[in-house]
Amino acid sequence: MKVEIVSTDSILWSGESSSVVVPAADGDLGILPGRQPLLAVLRAGDVKVATADGSERVFPVVAGFVSVDQDVVEIVVDNTAGH
Repeated sequence: MKVEIVSTDSILWSGESSSVVVPAADGDLGILPGRQPLLAVLRAGDVKVATADGSERVFPVVAGFVSVDQDVVEIVVDNTAGH
């Protein structure tokens, strides 16, 4: 699935992924290909992206939201901690 992580002023990461875990307001949320459409608010924590090549990318976030629709995951962060 296609994943894009963006802040208000830049694209932090964009690419293909086999899975994503985000820190949703009610707890960590795993996203796999074929996921039903979803919109969720993010709390402080780590976004973990399992890339298509088998590695994992971790992005600390403070707040934001995630949108999933037709195997496209868009993660918008208000700001990041350490990036």
